[in-house]
Amino acid sequence: MGPALIFDKSTLESLNIDEAIWLEHLFICNITPLFYVESLSDLHKTIGDGRTSEKIVKDLAYKTPEQGAVNIAHHTLILQDFLGNPVPMDGRPIVGGGETRIDTEGKIGVYHDQFPEMEAFSRWQNYEFREVEQKFAKDWRNLVSNLDFDYTIVLVKNTVPVGTKLSNIQDVKNFSDKFITGSYKELIQLALDILGMPTNYYDRILSRWEREGKPALNVFAPYAAFCFKVDIFFYLCLHKSYIAKERPSNKIDLSYLYYLPFCNVFTSKDSLHRRIAPLFMENGQSFVWGPDMKTSLSLTDQEFMKFPDEVKRRGVMCFATYPPDSIETEVSKMWDQYCSAWRKHKSEKENPEPRDPEEDKRLVEHLNNLEKNSQRVPNSYRSVEKEPDHMVFKRKVRAKKGKWSMFPPEVLDNIPENS
Repeated sequence: MGPALIFDKSTLESLNIDEAIWLEHLFICNITPLFYVESLSDLHKTIGDGRTSEKIVKDLAYKTPEQGAVNIAHHTLILQDFLGNPVPMDGRPIVGGGETRIDTEGKIGVYHDQFPEMEAFSRWQNYEFREVEQKFAKDWRNLVSNLDFDYTIVLVKNTVPVGTKLSNIQDVKNFSDKFITGSYKELIQLALDILGMPTNYYDRILSRWEREGKPALNVFAPYAAFCFKVDIFFYLCLHKSYIAKERPSNKIDLSYLYYLPFCNVFTSKDSLHRRIAPLFMENGQSFVWGPDMKTSLSLTDQEFMKFPDEVKRRGVMCFATYPPDSIETEVSKMWDQYCSAWRKHKSEKENPEPRDPEEDKRLVEHLNNLEKNSQRVPNSYRSVEKEPDHMVFKRKVRAKKGKWSMFPPEVLDNIPENS
């Protein structure tokens, strides 16, 4: 499956379709709501090179990983964290929804249908844009262009004790790290304000904080504290002119950092991300500069093209379980770091036994029966403490993308044309 990866719009825009295929196939792509919104906002973008905004969004949608997971929005997770519902920060995407079911053996499964965002990307590939999306794109661009940070900058800079030196961005990060370890009521209230939490939850959250013994913010709500730290850092950097206040979209760019706890790798070709993101990678995550990722994916594509034709005809899903081990790239480095046993597993499967069509058929029947014969139960049957026994994700995957077939010929022969 590969390391969990978050990408921003700038990275995906820089890739050609064949490079994008390997980004999707060799990583677990965590698609942030920010990427969806940024892509959608291009519908109201002024184009000066003869292309239409619809064509830009269509091209981006075509390159978007179809097998990606769409992470729950950060503001939802922050609120849940404040309310006492823990947010796992272990490098895995956090997906919402899903139907909880129990099978005939008493095992709990969660069944996820196509994410609404992925359904939208599929429509955009066919130039199908709804009126509400057009309006949203216009409103979003107006919002970004009219962001005003002055009030919040004053609010945040007043929290810095007199005599504190913030000579560079590392000093600001160090101050932010320490700031969120406070355990006083005004700090909790400031975090709620800056993070934009609904005011009708304030009393409930503060009551919980007092009931639990007034712990430090980073203990009380670890994920909310992480996001608050990103914001404190951002506004102090604006105050010190380490980040340009004249470019309001910087706030949107920094918001990608809210999702760092849900990935192993973050790749971007945004210079602000390159400068800031590594400071917040506190749990072994890696930042890969977008152009380096593009080069790596291009080399990966070239290496797979050297495979014999009879191998390539089997489709990406069959022959490309792992990156090529004949070259060292950013992709293989990330696999070495986060999926360290892959080279051993790859060598063990160099000469695999031919697959048994009947066994494959029985597996498909088992999976279908698993869903058909299971019964829906309340989501309370699963919890953070007890993970489900299995999860099922339904995806629509194109049979062919770019120059690559995804599936073997016998599968392709049974797929309707234009699927």
